[in-house]
Amino acid sequence: MVSIALTIAGSDSGGGAGIQADLKAMSALGVYGASVITAVTAQNTRAVSAVHGIPPDIISAQIKAVLADLDVHAVKIGMLATPEIIRTVADGLGGFTGPVVLDPVMVAKSGDALLASDAIQTLRSHLLPIATLLTPNLPEAARLLGETEAGSRDEMILQGHKLCQLGARFVLMKGGHAKGETCHDILVGPSGFLADYQAPRIETQNTHGTGCTLSSSIAAGLATGMALEDAVGQAHTYLQGAIAQADELDVGKGHGPVHHFHQVWGR
Repeated sequence: MVSIALTIAGSDSGGGAGIQADLKAMSALGVYGASVITAVTAQNTRAVSAVHGIPPDIISAQIKAVLADLDVHAVKIGMLATPEIIRTVADGLGGFTGPVVLDPVMVAKSGDALLASDAIQTLRSHLLPIATLLTPNLPEAARLLGETEAGSRDEMILQGHKLCQLGARFVLMKGGHAKGETCHDILVGPSGFLADYQAPRIETQNTHGTGCTLSSSIAAGLATGMALEDAVGQAHTYLQGAIAQADELDVGKGHGPVHHFHQVWGR
């Protein structure tokens, strides 16, 4: 039987992030991807020019339709945009007992906002408590906590632990925004530090969709029954390969996408 993962996120018309990136990553890792679209964006590698939130009743209907028929083994949550959409998703997943990976998408690679400022508290109160794993980058973690960005490994661990105290079972603090030749993604649990996933920092501007890709890849691993640390490790390795070969795609004139199918085809 095929493993099934559900992504609940926004659509990226440029194909590099959001629902499109999630489904590509899940497919590349051998998992069937189902989707619930929360917003439609007019977006390319250079900018997000428009965002249209899907009506909450349609989002709710999508969730009900998928969970009523498909045997979903894991859920990934991405762009939610507004407080009402956040509450709708939380309510829709009320009876789901599998692992949930929450990527608190706030800003696109282009710098455009994807989460309303008044939605952060709603995200904290409604979704952190149902998240098996929260995957913030350093700016997102800081905004969730109302603090300045972590500037060291110890500060990343401390902020990850604080986010666990807010309700998330585990937190993966992503170090892509940090400085240094090595990128650190640090997994933190209720008792503190668990694992440090390291990789050489790759010089490329083609990193559009990295956060979406990592979180959906972790969800894919969890859907197959992997332990959390193993699912994060597989996703980390997969994403590094996708970034390393991103320049081969030559898509767009701005922040291009990573190569989701680098293990299958290339130029």
